[in-house]
Amino acid sequence: MSKAFFQVDDLNTWFFTRKGTIKSVRDISFDVSRGEVLGIVGESGSGKSVTGMSIMGQIDEPGRIVSGSISLNGEELTKLDFEEMRRYRGNRIAMVFQNPLMTLNPLMRVRDQMYEAIGAHEDVPRNAMHKRCIEALRAVGIPSPEERLNAYPHEMSGGMRQRVVIAIALLLGPDLIIADEPTTALDVTIQAQIIYQIRRQIDERGLGMIWITHDLSTLSELADRIMVMYAGAMMEIGTTEEIIGGARHPYTRKLLDSVPSRNVPGEKLKQIPGNMPSLMALGEGCPFASRCERVTEICREPVPATQLSDTHRIWCLHPFEN
Repeated sequence: MSKAFFQVDDLNTWFFTRKGTIKSVRDISFDVSRGEVLGIVGESGSGKSVTGMSIMGQIDEPGRIVSGSISLNGEELTKLDFEEMRRYRGNRIAMVFQNPLMTLNPLMRVRDQMYEAIGAHEDVPRNAMHKRCIEALRAVGIPSPEERLNAYPHEMSGGMRQRVVIAIALLLGPDLIIADEPTTALDVTIQAQIIYQIRRQIDERGLGMIWITHDLSTLSELADRIMVMYAGAMMEIGTTEEIIGGARHPYTRKLLDSVPSRNVPGEKLKQIPGNMPSLMALGEGCPFASRCERVTEICREPVPATQLSDTHRIWCLHPFEN
């Protein structure tokens, strides 16, 4: 795998409200190489989507990036103003959201929306735009791309709309694509087809991708590495094999145990007891301590990272042994 072209170092994104400070993302660090898919997984409220929006420079008040670095090909993105960052969005970094109807304009044909995406960054003749759009739709497995180009979003199925959104993300040849739960609302068969098309594009074009999800089974098929988040912090990061086959953090183990395919037929699905702590009242210790069966008094103290291998790190004082 090539050297990382995208790095996030000690990222902190907080929201300052009247009731207190919500520390949505705390000291997050990771990188992405070309041709690599990094999966970010965790329960709702773990900070996954806020991490993605921080990268895109789309954190609105009362939230802001308090500290940390986000760099793409050596350029610091947190230093860019609104207009400079706008030139990066779609062009260098693209984002695919969970609901395509939030991305696509229902009153515009797919053709016009794709033309608009290209025209916002490049001065390209209309016939060249048309050709590029056809190629992008074909690349994500859309049959009869000429016909689909003239359709409105409501004339397509949910899976087809999501493919269109992915095609738009690929239009300008970005270095990095952030996908936030892009297949959650689709049935399993369509999910598998879209995952196959995305993986093929990543491999063929040498792009980097961050795939945000709560579904570890999806990441086991798609991701090269997985980062596990909880209450805004990193719990564990490693290769897919290390996380799926050799998770060491109690929280990661609990997530894996709750996957339906790992449960015995006829028995109740396993759940993680308790609730996530308030992000306004986090202590210095492990945020998972209140729900962890292995907790001791030392877990109330700051938890340093432990390097288990060149690719595997964990933030836990009582990890499982393999």
